[in-house]
Amino acid sequence: MPKIADFPWTQEQIVNLADKLPTPFHIYDEQGIRDTVRGLNAAFSWCPGYRNHFAVKATPNPYILQVLKEEGCGTDCSSIAELVLSEQMGFTGEEIMFTSNNTPLKEFQKAKQLGAIVNLDDLSHVDFLHRRDGLPEMVSFRFNPGPGRTGNVIIGDPKEAKFGCTTAQLLEGYKKCKELGVKRFGLHAMVISCCLKVDELLETARMLFGLAVKVYEELGIRIEMINLGGGIGIPYRPEEPVMDVARVGDGIRKIYAELIEAKGLAPMKIVTECGRYITGPHGFLVSRVVHRKRIYKNYVGIDACMANLMRPGMYNAYHHISIFSDDKERPDLPARDAEAADNTRDLITKEPVFDVVGGLCENNDKFAVDRRLNVEPKVGDVAVIHDTGAHGHSMGFQYNGKPRSAEYLQRPDGTVVEIRRAETLDDIFSTINVSGARAFSQGDSLVARLLALLGGSCGARVAAVR
Repeated sequence: MPKIADFPWTQEQIVNLADKLPTPFHIYDEQGIRDTVRGLNAAFSWCPGYRNHFAVKATPNPYILQVLKEEGCGTDCSSIAELVLSEQMGFTGEEIMFTSNNTPLKEFQKAKQLGAIVNLDDLSHVDFLHRRDGLPEMVSFRFNPGPGRTGNVIIGDPKEAKFGCTTAQLLEGYKKCKELGVKRFGLHAMVISCCLKVDELLETARMLFGLAVKVYEELGIRIEMINLGGGIGIPYRPEEPVMDVARVGDGIRKIYAELIEAKGLAPMKIVTECGRYITGPHGFLVSRVVHRKRIYKNYVGIDACMANLMRPGMYNAYHHISIFSDDKERPDLPARDAEAADNTRDLITKEPVFDVVGGLCENNDKFAVDRRLNVEPKVGDVAVIHDTGAHGHSMGFQYNGKPRSAEYLQRPDGTVVEIRRAETLDDIFSTINVSGARAFSQGDSLVARLLALLGGSCGARVAAVR
């Protein structure tokens, strides 16, 4: 896995890309993604049947899923759209795991139709599915350890989190499913996200293996599959370490021998659902500096905004930013050597730091606050935001009418292909009826309200009046 210093392009290459492709855009490094999957698979090669179910929500793009399918991944889905995308990309049966919450019946039905592993988030789902559509052949439960474990800012404190079942609910759920004829069982937890501490990941494995033993000893039910969740982190900051997944895999192997093999419960299939770890460090948001502003702080305005990358505004998450000088004058931007206002007397912080901001009408539309940058940015320079390959484009939105950006993939041979076009204003307006709104008169509304007071069908009576 690369560190921030292992940027896959030279300055000349990234400046040329930003000149050829309209900014902002997300770009992914295919070879890096493949190498990371292979490293993860090697770390769990001791476990027959191991598979990483890629968390589709991280980067829901068919080209990315095709690359991952070729590397042996399955998918982890949490919505019907992700199930359908998996189906369209050729994932079948238990290559798909469906873990959702507050789930409509139609989404359970789609998962069952695909033969996916259904991972129940709540005990009440057992009776609900049994009555409405029948339980699937294999049922898994999501466990929430509550005060027994701590989480982090991304996933939350387990006892405050909306996900999963308590220990008592879990045992009742397995018992009830067995009584209703279910023959195969799985177990899952996702306690922490973006973890860089090996011991914390090993503790999740110990917790789940111990729970599988408890289920067997108390209910006589053998857990066939344990999903350890995702949670393996990436080094967003330059000083952070790269996770040693070989050490993680070896540590889990030892706990497996201690708790599963020693209790006669082997073989037990182990799977994960890493998304961020797979694509996160291999994606970049490429943008351009379009404005400089000096008031109480020094602001660097770029053409990307929180609609392209929500994490800094949502979680106060750190993403490293590199500035690449581009001396080309651009007629649609201010001159690179244009004078900026003198804010010497008003400046809050005298250090050479910047707030890197987008153009949304929201004050939390900031990619960095009081950040030292590698060079002082000038208008026209290329600004690259690192580690946006997961939960970047996928969390995009259209606030202020901002079209979502394009996505590109760099192939191992260096060619770059478009894997999602940029949205246009036509896309934004495609779901509304402007001509209908212009023809919509206040008179119709007043008549409808009057008829509503008189009772009956307003729509029918308005039509009759006309």
